[in-house]
Amino acid sequence: MYNSRKVTLSLGLFSTSILMLSCLSYVIFDQQNHALAQQYIQTIKFRNLDIDLGNGVKTNAQLTFPAIGKGPFPGVLLIPGSGPFDKNESLAKNAKPFWQIAQYLSERGFAVIRMDKRGAGENFTILNSNVWGNNTANDQIQDSKKALNVLVQQPEVDPKRVSIIGHSEGTQYAPRVATDNSTKVKNIILMAVLAQNPLKDVEYYQIVSLPLEYSKQVLDKNQTGMISIQQMAKDSLFLNYLSLPHSLLLANDTKAITTTLAKAFGTSDYISIDKQLKPILTKIYENKTAFNLLKCDTPEICPILWRSLGNMSTNLSFIGNVSKSTGILILNGENDTLTPVQQAFLLQQRLTDVNHPDHTLITYPNLGHVFYPSSQWETQIGPIQPHVLADIYTWLESHSGLSHSFEPGPATNQLSANMNLSTHNSNSSSINK
Repeated sequence: MYNSRKVTLSLGLFSTSILMLSCLSYVIFDQQNHALAQQYIQTIKFRNLDIDLGNGVKTNAQLTFPAIGKGPFPGVLLIPGSGPFDKNESLAKNAKPFWQIAQYLSERGFAVIRMDKRGAGENFTILNSNVWGNNTANDQIQDSKKALNVLVQQPEVDPKRVSIIGHSEGTQYAPRVATDNSTKVKNIILMAVLAQNPLKDVEYYQIVSLPLEYSKQVLDKNQTGMISIQQMAKDSLFLNYLSLPHSLLLANDTKAITTTLAKAFGTSDYISIDKQLKPILTKIYENKTAFNLLKCDTPEICPILWRSLGNMSTNLSFIGNVSKSTGILILNGENDTLTPVQQAFLLQQRLTDVNHPDHTLITYPNLGHVFYPSSQWETQIGPIQPHVLADIYTWLESHSGLSHSFEPGPATNQLSANMNLSTHNSNSSSINK
């Protein structure tokens, strides 16, 4: 009898456990289905467009805007960085910065237009080498103006509330487009900014200054001013700085690399960083900026474009022309090795100097050129971090008539114990996150 009751009790507990597990399974299954269903809830709409750039050149564009809402919505034009970028500014499968920005902003009340660069198509491909190889900085500016005109003509867009976001090379063009369209453009956001001459200053930093600093801080551990050929041959990051043949680097043959370096430096032992390495790096810079290529059908910045960029007035000298009524937000990763954070500091100083009433600088520790975690020596490729997107939206929201003040996004505040805020005048500020 006792054993029978015990068995009955055990079976009762087992039945209860099954019932509990069934309920739990149902809850988990229901939650999974709910999460899956949420993925298919339409939050934005889009319209594909063709933009006529003139002289028989056309390009693909896309407008994204909120799925519901009265509209018209504040408009945003995206201007990409260097290279034959498509409208998503595709860098890798998981790195499509402009797609991210367009989705994020359109889900939150903005209409966003982005387009393939002239002569370029999806995933960094060149569709027309003649158009791509002969494009100039002025072409890029005029193309952006045409996209701006298309944007303001869309019925979903409020032509009185338009902003421009430029990334990298695009930061050269955004202020000029805004200045020539001051009645249309109310705000500009400059991401990974160019302040000085892209050719003489920024390219020199990338090719000469950065590798020299790496040599002194990383390779020269004893601070003797000397590094060995063997050290260099084993350091893959440093070898990339030296512009060695791609086939040699792919082979990963340390002996062959050592022999190549020994021949280049005239020794198989130690070399002086300042007396021997710096001249080699300077020569690489001079060769790269000599523009000896006769044609350009590669995903590089072509000679014609490089020359036109080098001949442009810098943002430092031009930024004072931007209307005082135009809000300016500058964003830069502190580990950006392509457009170093010092460029952002210089531009912010200049805006203060010319008494621009509404400008803000935000810098992000540990983020690189595409606002993804990176070391101070090499930019890594990946998606824009959520707190950066939140800052873009929050600033645009306060500058587009959707709210009245700008505060850094809560996600950023949680991640940033070292945030510093200093106010230069009523509306200009500098934030380190």
